[in-house]
Amino acid sequence: MQHHPGFLALVESFRPQVTELTIEDYQDDNSWQLVDVREDREWLHNHLPEAVHLGRGIIERDIEARFPDKNTPLLLYCGGGYRSVMSAHHLQLMGYTRVASLVGGYKAWVQRLLPLVTD
Repeated sequence: MQHHPGFLALVESFRPQVTELTIEDYQDDNSWQLVDVREDREWLHNHLPEAVHLGRGIIERDIEARFPDKNTPLLLYCGGGYRSVMSAHHLQLMGYTRVASLVGGYKAWVQRLLPLVTD
């Protein structure tokens, strides 16, 4: 997907304040709870194992009900790592202390031929 300049500029303005982890970082540390922030249709197609779904449009509204402990390690992912950076930034503003974005997101996972879950 080709992203528009305004969107990319917004994401890049958030990126320095957000921790980003590689797939290898995630695989080396199983304390992270994966959170898929993609759209419902993307989640229903398939998703990463062990992930929960809180789409970008509702994550700020519903995160505290799902994860009331703001020290829970949350690793967010989306299609390519843009929406997850935005979501991670917002969760940090809400007081979440261990939130990160998965570098490359779903696409990087698929490129490595790692397992997916299909409901």
